[in-house]
Amino acid sequence: MSATRLLVLGIVRGYGRAHGYRIGTDLQSWDAADWANAKWGSIYHALRALTDAGMLLDHDDVPGRTEYELTEKGEGEYLRLLRDAVRRPHAKPDQLGAALAMLPSLPRGEAVRLLRERLAALEEIRDKARAQLDGWVDAPHWSELYVLWEHTAAGGVEWTSGLIARLESGAYAMAGEPGSPGRPGSWYTLADES
Repeated sequence: MSATRLLVLGIVRGYGRAHGYRIGTDLQSWDAADWANAKWGSIYHALRALTDAGMLLDHDDVPGRTEYELTEKGEGEYLRLLRDAVRRPHAKPDQLGAALAMLPSLPRGEAVRLLRERLAALEEIRDKARAQLDGWVDAPHWSELYVLWEHTAAGGVEWTSGLIARLESGAYAMAGEPGSPGRPGSWYTLADES
């Protein structure tokens, strides 16, 4: 999965309709070029590919500026990508970063459920690395690989547990709640309220 694809769909969804420059400037302001490799070229490539795949509609109402709108198919793909990025630990942090940027698109209960799936997977990775480390006898320096995996998974367990607790205690406005940026087309409205 491409983090850029999730981010582009999420931003278009958030605004209801958005042009490529708006999407790119938002991603630049989030430093997404650094953590998700979401650069101008990949953003415009994603817009073309998503339009060709029927996930975005392009509108040329303003000369020289194409605006994009999510289709029903695009909404389904967006939610699928978001749910997968929340529930599954990935080797690269860009997937989780993209999911966190769009997390309010999910209802609180669903976000917690998906994070619990992530937590279970991280605990399994941590425990498997510990078991590998405990039984390792060949090439002693290779044991550092299992130490790294155990440490990384343990950090993920701690962070994920904390986020679950924060969500369960009411942190952040999630989909269906007042002030949530998770409703399609809400980003302009929320900007006007501040």
